[in-house]
Amino acid sequence: MSSDTLVGKRYAKALFEVAREQDVIIEVEKELKSIVQFIEVDKDFNKFISHPNIGVDKKKEVISNAFEGKVSEIVLHTVQLLFERGRGSILAAIYEYYVGVANEFLGQADAVVYTPSKLSEDELKEVEDRFGKLTGKQINASNEIDPGLLGGLKVRIGDRLYDGSLSGKLAALEQELNSKQYS
Repeated sequence: MSSDTLVGKRYAKALFEVAREQDVIIEVEKELKSIVQFIEVDKDFNKFISHPNIGVDKKKEVISNAFEGKVSEIVLHTVQLLFERGRGSILAAIYEYYVGVANEFLGQADAVVYTPSKLSEDELKEVEDRFGKLTGKQINASNEIDPGLLGGLKVRIGDRLYDGSLSGKLAALEQELNSKQYS
């Protein structure tokens, strides 16, 4: 595990503990997400805060001007602290780790449902319900179109992939037939 990964997890856990104490877990997650998305979308801002020749104080001032009053004090302080310590590049990773810690605490999980065509809201809700029962967690699903799927669906929850696609079933059948052929 890289040192950035370990450091990112520590920052995420520390931020989560403060958010939990202040009962603002979900708000902090939303604020972190908005900052990460803003930095990804605004290329000029990203270049500025990533530039090695710009001083930490100037970066912190610009971050303050951009986010003060729009995010909580704990999120603003965390982002400034990251840049102060030369760790601004791991902000997106910290957000991802924070989401994992918060979801675990809240008994939730995010899922990505891959299908050959878009699911209706009712179909997506049905997937959430079924996988909620399977995992014992409240599932928050998003749908991604994968035109490579012939039919069925694949569901990714964390690092687990549930493959109910037609191509997945055909591959399993092929593997089973091959193993019986050589027995």
